[in-house]
Amino acid sequence: MPWLRIGLVISVFISMSNAEAKNYLASPHQSQWQLVVDTPLECRLEHSIPAYGSAQFSARSSKKMNLHFELKMQRQLGATRNVKLTSMPPSWMPGDAAHAMVNLKFFKQFDGYIEGNTAWQMLAELEDGRNPTFSYKSWPTQQQRQLEVGLSAVNFNKSYQLFSQCLNNLMPFSFDDIAFTILHYNNDSDELNNMSQQRLAQIADYVRYSDDIDLVLVAAYSDSALGTAAGQRLSEQRAAKIEDYFRGLGLPDNRIQVEAHGKRRPIADNSTPVGRHQNRRVVISLGRSQI
Repeated sequence: MPWLRIGLVISVFISMSNAEAKNYLASPHQSQWQLVVDTPLECRLEHSIPAYGSAQFSARSSKKMNLHFELKMQRQLGATRNVKLTSMPPSWMPGDAAHAMVNLKFFKQFDGYIEGNTAWQMLAELEDGRNPTFSYKSWPTQQQRQLEVGLSAVNFNKSYQLFSQCLNNLMPFSFDDIAFTILHYNNDSDELNNMSQQRLAQIADYVRYSDDIDLVLVAAYSDSALGTAAGQRLSEQRAAKIEDYFRGLGLPDNRIQVEAHGKRRPIADNSTPVGRHQNRRVVISLGRSQI
């Protein structure tokens, strides 16, 4: 019958189309998720995709946490591609349907990158046992193929719990928030006021866990109340005390640079109490190697 022939042609076409697709997905015995970075500065969860590359979720310390996802390819795209992200059910959930998540664009010579709500949604799909899957066309070679790159949910949840704990422990500030900090002192003292002591403790926490801080520049000042010589001595005491503090964190001497300026370079009017308070200060500047 004609409709049987038409149905057969459609079935053959679908089978041929599926055969042309190249699938990358870790098998159940291959699928592993690993928390590769777990510090108060960064969390990173990684998954290997055999013969393709790897997938990576990450977040860094910040005032407002943002989740990042990278699909790292052994062979990066030769051209910008439109990409479909679909939540696929695993083979042991035959009754569940696939559902579309979002349409994306991956750019030539870059790894695939996603951030924000879509990255969080991918974690939720994995937690539910589903496989977020990227679909796009391969390079325009002799025969262009559809590529299907999936993240396996097998062995995901245990590592995801560790990743979630790491996210909860991230510091609520970034390097940019503390790279240039002005702290203030009590009157005629080398003791920081309470608020500045708390801020210094934050800087110390960041330095303690970071391996790329290569310079701490300390510049201490006084107001004009004590006169030139006394003010200079007090600013030197303030600078030395901060230097000892950072040395106690394990920073080598060649990464700590100290300056004492006395009452020079005021930033406010020394004739008022508020101005003198602003001038009794130490400026801490952090430098770091490129990452």
